Amino acid sequence: MLFAIIGLHAEKSLTSAPAAKHDAALILGNRIHMHGALNPCLTGRVDKGLSLAAQGTVSTLAMTGGRKNKNSKTEAEFMAAYAKQKGYQGAMLIEAESRSTKENLEFSAPILKAAHINTIIIVSEPYHLWRTEELVEAGHLGQGFKVTYAAAPSTCWTNWGMLSQGALREPLATMHNFAKGYFRKNST
Repeated sequence: MLFAIIGLHAEKSLTSAPAAKHDAALILGNRIHMHGALNPCLTGRVDKGLSLAAQGTVSTLAMTGGRKNKNSKTEAEFMAAYAKQKGYQGAMLIEAESRSTKENLEFSAPILKAAHINTIIIVSEPYHLWRTEELVEAGHLGQGFKVTYAAAPSTCWTNWGMLSQGALREPLATMHNFAKGYFRKNST
């Protein structure tokens, strides 16, 4: 049942696009490499953020993710380098300590506030957005932000959809977050 809810939400997220201008895109991390190559799930998220910036929808990219790769670069540092390699020259914020979606949100909040960011588009894989929205609603991003969401249709999604490795583990991650009480309002 949970797999179906996540899948339906994922499909819906692909058809809704943020219309208004926002201060920043908060791009959620993912592992850097998959099967010995760059993870297209992660680069697809950054590509979506770059697209939002190119359209003028956001003026700042905020990268979040602290897990290191074999070269000791965190997800956020890798995403920032990838964005620059792709030609992005705009404002960028980096949160490089988080190790989970919950921490992506919690650790990014003070960085966003310090940069006077008020409106945010959270970017992630389509299957990941339902849980992310639940965590935001529970208060893990804190207060004072206007938040919308943008699905990154990476090749992980376009090739496999809900059969991708990440999507298959998402119901387990959701149940883990529920069991830990992360979906309760103001939980830590």
